[in-house]
Amino acid sequence: MKEGQRLWTRNELILAINLYCKLPFGRLHKTNPEVIHLANLINRTPSSIAYKLVNFASLDPSLKARGIKGASNTSKLDREVWNEYYTNWEELPYESEKLRSKIENKPIERLNNISEVLLPKAGITRERVIKARINQSFF
Repeated sequence: MKEGQRLWTRNELILAINLYCKLPFGRLHKTNPEVIHLANLINRTPSSIAYKLVNFASLDPSLKARGIKGASNTSKLDREVWNEYYTNWEELPYESEKLRSKIENKPIERLNNISEVLLPKAGITRERVIKARINQSFF
């Protein structure tokens, strides 16, 4: 590891894969405002975020099927987070949005443009509705 670099944390990778799932392959670059926003949130450079997104692309079977390779420097933790995420589409998009909500200090509903007028007041039903809306917005 180069001087000044730091290892990625699990939570940072979860936030990065959250963004990866929302962006088409052609928008995984350092000048994308969403990449810059995530970089600012987790104190990383936009270049490091973009590179991590392309690392995830190398693990994505849908891109492999199209002949797109992505970057080849994935870490063991990259692969673990990818596999956990990829095999648990029912829970992890929502869980990653809860993490993002906490990091951004904004309600999950506001981050996902979910009108609170249409939601039940509180409880499990509200959470299920939010989870379903979030899961629909991924891929």
